[in-house]
Amino acid sequence: MKALLVDDEKNGREVLRTLGEWEQNGITVLLEASDGKEALELIASEQPEIIFTDIKMPRMNGIELMEQLHAADYRGKCILVTGYDDYQFMRKAIQFNSFDYLLKPIDPEAFTKVLENVTQAIIADKRSLENEAEVLVDARRLLLEQQVSALCMGESKDFSVLKDILPQEEKIDLTLLSFYHMHQPAQVMDTLANELHQYAVGDIFHFQQEENLYIVLSAADHWLQIENWLRHHLDLPVRIVQKRLRSQEEIAPVFQQLTVELAEHRYRTIRRLVELESEQRGQDIVAYVESYYMEDVSLERLSKLFFLSKEHISRKFKQETGMTLSRYVTNCRMKQAKQWLEQTNKTMYDIARLLGYQDEVYFSKLFKKETGLTPTAYRTECNEQGAR
Repeated sequence: MKALLVDDEKNGREVLRTLGEWEQNGITVLLEASDGKEALELIASEQPEIIFTDIKMPRMNGIELMEQLHAADYRGKCILVTGYDDYQFMRKAIQFNSFDYLLKPIDPEAFTKVLENVTQAIIADKRSLENEAEVLVDARRLLLEQQVSALCMGESKDFSVLKDILPQEEKIDLTLLSFYHMHQPAQVMDTLANELHQYAVGDIFHFQQEENLYIVLSAADHWLQIENWLRHHLDLPVRIVQKRLRSQEEIAPVFQQLTVELAEHRYRTIRRLVELESEQRGQDIVAYVESYYMEDVSLERLSKLFFLSKEHISRKFKQETGMTLSRYVTNCRMKQAKQWLEQTNKTMYDIARLLGYQDEVYFSKLFKKETGLTPTAYRTECNEQGAR
């Protein structure tokens, strides 16, 4: 805490500085000002919680200082220190929320008591504010969980509540974590929520209609890390069902489907480390293909890069993408070809070579097979649509 001593007489400030048991009462910074105006400047820059101020001072007296602080909604505590035992001053002091007052000459015992009381009051106020903040956070969290639960139940269509929760422009996994009724996973789930917030990859919500059911909305590419985190931090059995959302509007029907799977015991538990590593390797292979699809990404090359058999990679790749490797590469190349045809003046020869095709004619035939148009016709059609 910080305290400020305001008195135009240096001796008056020295008496307070000497008598006060500052450190014992948690005050680590002791400031001084010679009048109200100087005090206001210090208060603005240092924000002391406690002010001991004389009344009679040049430029701005103690009552005027308190009036300024009261108008500015100053949240600290002010104690008047005066040699004038005058009711008019006390009435003003009460009007401007003076915490207490001390008469000169200062009685050490009275000063000690006032200092103890004011520091305890500051501590109590801070605790009260912290408690209020915690209650507000809990209330907001409860409201958000009610809103997400309503979306899952199909009782609400207000998807705006998800705007600040979900990563933008990413595929989202909807996962349900179901615990047995005698278990209490709330603390671990709160910790997981903090992890998701820290890395901005989603959030977790307690489903309001069922005590031990939690809803996880997360960026699709991050579920493996989340499950691995659960494997290390969760010592309770958990049932997991999951499905990828194509859009936010799918939340209610997908949630319904997943609850049916839970009821029919079509769930899984947290995978073993070897299974998680295998899953991660599968995602790494797909990520590699997405980055290097314009180069040689044959099964043989991937086998050498990832130390897996061609058969295993072929099976894993189709499991991850729903396509064979060659089909996926072709899709990536055709998507890029369309972009270049729409947005650049690259020649067909350049596009074919950049995409890894040595033969422009072969590229043109493949493009027509995929899109129904030759590259030239596709570019012409795009230009005509843009000119309309």
